[in-house]
Amino acid sequence: MGELFRVAAKADIAPGAAIAVEVKDQKIALFNIGGTFYAIGDTCTHRGGPLSQGQVDGTTVTCPWHGARYDLKTGNVLGPPAPKGVAGYKVVVDGNDIKVEI
Repeated sequence: MGELFRVAAKADIAPGAAIAVEVKDQKIALFNIGGTFYAIGDTCTHRGGPLSQGQVDGTTVTCPWHGARYDLKTGNVLGPPAPKGVAGYKVVVDGNDIKVEI
């Protein structure tokens, strides 16, 4: 089991929005989907696009640069051109704090 790090307050991310955070030199995209928070690696494995700036549909995010799609629950790649998925992180909501396990 990893260590939990506070990355944001619930109020920092409106429903349907995402932010980028950095924890222990890892860029993480944090998403609020209807009050459920998801965290995956923020850097697309195709050409490095910022997934936190991508279009979200349900629990899928599309990279804004070339259209690769990722599952917000796991970080798995769902569609090309990305060759592989990104890290998926466990998210814990503790009161008003959002924490990510690294």
